[in-house]
Amino acid sequence: MKLCFLVEEQYRRDGMPVEVIRRLTSWGHQVDVVRPGGSLLDMTEELRTGAHDAWVLKTVSGGPGLTLLEAAAAAGTTTVNDARSIRGVRDKALAAAIGRSRGLPLPRTYAAARPELLAEIAPSEYPLVVKPADGSSGRAVHLVPSPDRLAALLPELAGEGLLIAQPYVPNPGTDVKVYSVAGELYATERRSPLHPEHALRERRVPLSAEVAALAARVGAVYGLDLYGVDVVLGPDGPVVVDVNDFPSFRQVPDAVSRVARAVLELAARTDAPTAAPAPGLDAVPVPGPDTGPAVQRTGAPAAPALPVALPHLPGQVPVTVGETA
Repeated sequence: MKLCFLVEEQYRRDGMPVEVIRRLTSWGHQVDVVRPGGSLLDMTEELRTGAHDAWVLKTVSGGPGLTLLEAAAAAGTTTVNDARSIRGVRDKALAAAIGRSRGLPLPRTYAAARPELLAEIAPSEYPLVVKPADGSSGRAVHLVPSPDRLAALLPELAGEGLLIAQPYVPNPGTDVKVYSVAGELYATERRSPLHPEHALRERRVPLSAEVAALAARVGAVYGLDLYGVDVVLGPDGPVVVDVNDFPSFRQVPDAVSRVARAVLELAARTDAPTAAPAPGLDAVPVPGPDTGPAVQRTGAPAAPALPVALPHLPGQVPVTVGETA
């Protein structure tokens, strides 16, 4: 199989995706790496010839990589994840609108093109979490306790483009990060970026049935296969605070092989959805071997055979993707 990875400069030495690319190459596949911010790509020739079986994106939000991926998708090339699904989560204002309209538990979200407009939010909504709509890697995320503090932050927020603000969800100061590797779910607990005072190292934790069902539903709502979802355990239950396409997959056992295998399976899929599936996914908890409950989703078409035999990965927790009409 011939793959094209779009990799931003900031990720060119990261294990995700560098080690995944090496693993795919060791399995006999050809992988071309394009730096969206530093490579000249002949789009006309590339799209005319359809030289790659699939394109994979590992870039920052707001960069040129997603546009290149969308161009490939428009020409009929398979992308991992679906390009429109990536667009739906990389714009955090759009992601909030999609998620809330389909019943996901997300905080109320305000959007402002200029930071001074956030001053119109009622004092009763504080404390607020303010961040750029195209932010990534925790950039410019602020916990704002009061309107006075917002006024002091305005110079720092200037130039960040569209901003979103959400009422803070009270929580213990930790986030649960659930990674989905083509339907296999793994949970970690880590210090919230809003609570740097907590001395907590990221670690794997059991995945409760409630959080597992929510994480699976996130994938169905946004149409993602490889993703991460940040969940806080609020007083009224788990709340989704962020969704990432192609995250780091830290703490996922044998992450490199699992992600590489998932990329091949998704690249070979000829019946991949062209839009985010409709809501209404039914989730049934099933026990995982060492991660706590996972989620069983039924009704998925079988993926076609891969071009090469891949090693069996012990301890997988299978989750079969199903869609509703």
